[in-house]
Amino acid sequence: MVPDPRAVLSRPAPPPDLTVRYGDAPEQLADLRLPAPVPGAPRPLVVVVHGGFWRAEYDRTHTGPLAADLAARGYPVAQLEYRRTGQPGGGWPGTLADVRDGVAALPALVAAARPGAGYAPGPPILLGHSAGGHLALHCAAARPAAVRAVLALAPVADLGEAYRLDLDDGAVAALLGGGPDRFPERYAAADPVRAPALGTPTVVLHGTLDQQVPVRIGRRYVEVAAAAGAPVSLVELPECEHFGLIDPWSPAWPQVVAGLESLVG
Repeated sequence: MVPDPRAVLSRPAPPPDLTVRYGDAPEQLADLRLPAPVPGAPRPLVVVVHGGFWRAEYDRTHTGPLAADLAARGYPVAQLEYRRTGQPGGGWPGTLADVRDGVAALPALVAAARPGAGYAPGPPILLGHSAGGHLALHCAAARPAAVRAVLALAPVADLGEAYRLDLDDGAVAALLGGGPDRFPERYAAADPVRAPALGTPTVVLHGTLDQQVPVRIGRRYVEVAAAAGAPVSLVELPECEHFGLIDPWSPAWPQVVAGLESLVG
């Protein structure tokens, strides 16, 4: 049964433990969920980068249930917020810069919030969904030292193709200001298929029933990145659409958790 996206996106979650800021703009913040470390190897920070086609009407709150689920498994989790199209400073280049800056700042913010907690030191794993998957892949390519690994869930990983398909009624044009013919330098810098994350372990999960971001976009990114030598793999979920990947109650969720755990290493 295909889940109702309205239910997935509006499902309530327990409040975060605290909220921290990585900049002065209202959207430059992150909600932290900092559980007691579980027995075994220390868990790394997971930074959740939400989707919503980079638009202002979608924010981090719909990732609360998945963040709470990961925290219950012992992962420290940060739900990153960023300026989006339709907001001051959103779009090019602010949206992309916010994610890069937030990811770089969060390990120190978490360490200050919970000193001596026993979490794994070093860069975080980025878990990004849809447009958030694009931003996670971009961040890993632009600042590889700041990212441990990427779990990209139905990522918009080919902006040129997404522009041609007019996904979400012009979402890519709203992000970058226009098409690749008008702004080739922006696409060269921002499009994961043109600038893959070559040195970062990456798992892409994509449902074959996805109608928001067609699975061929995920396939294309993995094909290009793998050909360039990137440590990337693709897991296709034949009974999954777009929103099941962020729903802890969906049949796809165990495979999302397995994908994350494969990157912890």
